[in-house]
Amino acid sequence: MRITLSVIKADVGSIGGHIKPSEGLLRRVREFVQEEGKAKGLIEDFYVSHTGDDIAILMSHKRGTGDADIHKLAWDAFKAGTEVAKAQGLYGAGQDLLKDAFAGNVKGMGPAVAEMEFDERPNEPFLFFAADKTDPGAYNLPLYLAFADPMHCSGLTLSPSMADGFKFTIMDVEYTEGDRIIELNAPEELYDIAALLRDNERFVVESIHSRRTGEIAVAVSTSRLHNIAGRYTGKDDPVMLVRVQGDFPATGEVLSPFSIGHYVAGFMRGSHTGPLMPVKINSPVSYFDGPPLVSCLAFCVHEGKLTEPADAFDHPFWDYVRMRVSEKAMEMRRQGFSGAAMLPYSELEYGGIVQKMKKLDERFRVRGS
Repeated sequence: MRITLSVIKADVGSIGGHIKPSEGLLRRVREFVQEEGKAKGLIEDFYVSHTGDDIAILMSHKRGTGDADIHKLAWDAFKAGTEVAKAQGLYGAGQDLLKDAFAGNVKGMGPAVAEMEFDERPNEPFLFFAADKTDPGAYNLPLYLAFADPMHCSGLTLSPSMADGFKFTIMDVEYTEGDRIIELNAPEELYDIAALLRDNERFVVESIHSRRTGEIAVAVSTSRLHNIAGRYTGKDDPVMLVRVQGDFPATGEVLSPFSIGHYVAGFMRGSHTGPLMPVKINSPVSYFDGPPLVSCLAFCVHEGKLTEPADAFDHPFWDYVRMRVSEKAMEMRRQGFSGAAMLPYSELEYGGIVQKMKKLDERFRVRGS
């Protein structure tokens, strides 16, 4: 059976600042998708969740990627949720809906989108990742390690079906005139892949495919909000879909790199550096508007129907990781605004500092001239 998985995410309102959406807001989004999507046969199934203050709608359907009706369903669900957020006085109501009217596809309109279309295997497990208070490059290192490094992915040496490696499609997200991409193969071009993925703010993994079968393994949202709005509206908070097992890395191999708690851009006002913390689903934001969070739900899909999710980070092992990540976050925050603790000026998105630097620049002079 040919099936499409689409996950569309947006921040349309939160309790107490950037903490979590209200139950009423979540309920309205679920009701809208049920009534206008599943009940009318537009989608096969769906699941609504939140990570931090971002709501994600995961949908299964038969309409392919980029379908206008699927994207409009999510857009209208977020618009309906925004009305609840406004009625409740929630912070940032509708903040990720950067355009006034739907224009056929939510890409470039604020919400994050990750989609993949494939023929279902007899059993089709996949992982749904959602991150908050960070940008799409946060997935670069975990994907590199899970799909190209046998130190984390033992299947690269033990499984004949993965012996040919994987093709990485990488996007230059600083280029705003179109989708500027490059395709590189692992393991032959491993060093080239590493050279690009070290720059999380410019080069982002968009997708990964099996070189043996050509089948898609990974789809990542790549939109950067400051390239859409031209000003700071919030961090990009990316979502990701990963097919696992068989010709792809096992679930545990994909999860393994997240134990590092690697440093990413984001945190408070989208302007700092902090470690990425693997959290349970529906976790709120807390310390210093963070730390940067990532959740992971594991599903199987069969004939378009989703199983109930398994929370991949709800295990005692990840409690230990969270403690280590908390220590890393506090150590970095002790540096305050200095050096690596805050993003470089080229990446600062908060409007106040940008205006301040313009004014200070005018006051500089060359001594003796």
